[in-house]
Amino acid sequence: MTLALPNRSRRTSQLAERRRAALESAQKARRTGRRRRYQEDVGRDPKPLGFYVIVAVTLALVAFGLVMVLSSSSIVSFHRGRSPWYYFVKQVFWAGLGMVALVTTYRMPLKVLHTTARVLPPFAVVLMLAAFTPGLGKTVNGAQAWLAIGDYTIQPSEFMKLALVVYGADWLTRREKQLADFKEAALPYLGWVGIGAFIAIAQGDLGSCLVITAIGMSMLFLAGAPLRPLFGLSLVGALGFVTYARLDGDKWARFTSFLDIHGTRETDGYQVYQALISISNGGLTGTGIGAGTGKWGYVPLAHTDFIFSIVGEEMGLLGVLGLLTLFVFLIYFAFQVALSCRHRFGFLVAAGIGCWFIVQISINIGGVIGLLPVTGLTLPFISFGGSSLIASMAAAGLLMNVARRPR
Repeated sequence: MTLALPNRSRRTSQLAERRRAALESAQKARRTGRRRRYQEDVGRDPKPLGFYVIVAVTLALVAFGLVMVLSSSSIVSFHRGRSPWYYFVKQVFWAGLGMVALVTTYRMPLKVLHTTARVLPPFAVVLMLAAFTPGLGKTVNGAQAWLAIGDYTIQPSEFMKLALVVYGADWLTRREKQLADFKEAALPYLGWVGIGAFIAIAQGDLGSCLVITAIGMSMLFLAGAPLRPLFGLSLVGALGFVTYARLDGDKWARFTSFLDIHGTRETDGYQVYQALISISNGGLTGTGIGAGTGKWGYVPLAHTDFIFSIVGEEMGLLGVLGLLTLFVFLIYFAFQVALSCRHRFGFLVAAGIGCWFIVQISINIGGVIGLLPVTGLTLPFISFGGSSLIASMAAAGLLMNVARRPR
């Protein structure tokens, strides 16, 4: 017995030492796991190149847009009896709200966005319908698509575009295994797309109708929906749109004026004709910021829909190529972020935003240079307009969010 006691004591000590080592190892593993989860949550892991490119391009576009809004709107503002800084100050205010939206969408966990996405389309539809409310809705350039809140106006259709991207990503992720059944998987989503497009048509906002429809078709294509019904729906939608425009002679004349810009330069093609003159005045290097003449009343809507013509005149061909390069980088890395994302929801969000920007930028610039009909769309990040700027910056925040969470 006296010989066994030291052995038993030794075994007890060794067992206690093992337990202590196991406890320390478990605590270290828990600390490491918490640290890893914390880093994933706050995005402190090393971020890919695409993240930094999207951040830099977004900030560059917003800054460039503020400069061009000041340059293109100062004369118009002064002629209307206001300060030359009036529109610029408002755009700075919208940019501040846009930065809040960007940070919010950047920091929001994608799981939270995934689970709350279904409330976005109904909310956007209510806002769009509110434009028909007397005293609240406002008609601008023939479209009753704005809400007037004091001295500020909001265009709800811009938020509808973002809502359809996020909701489409959520819905099509949940219905991934049912995509072969077009009726089961696609039609419920197309219902919201159709509602948004119909309200936009009723408001007289043809441009938003086109973009909303294009977003819906793009999301279904990206999700892998059957191509035959997609093609059929696209054809029916195009025929319906043309038929609607054809029923109104004045609207049809404006819609087709780009086919004969010189012949309609005194009527429906006046805006595009003057925009082309402004762009041609810019030459290679431009007249210089603030030195353009198109904004002196020759180009209507110079600080909104036709701001690209002022960029061409004051920045020249080099400035235009620089702006297009920024857009190309943003869209390219949006798709790169989508392809590197391993979860379907993030892929659809990033790729859907890329498609949205492609469509809207192409329609705006195509209308300004006479290659496409003029539809009243803004140029993202550049044109004056709070709703467009906030929605675009919120979309950029989502791109950054997906980029920092490739897993």
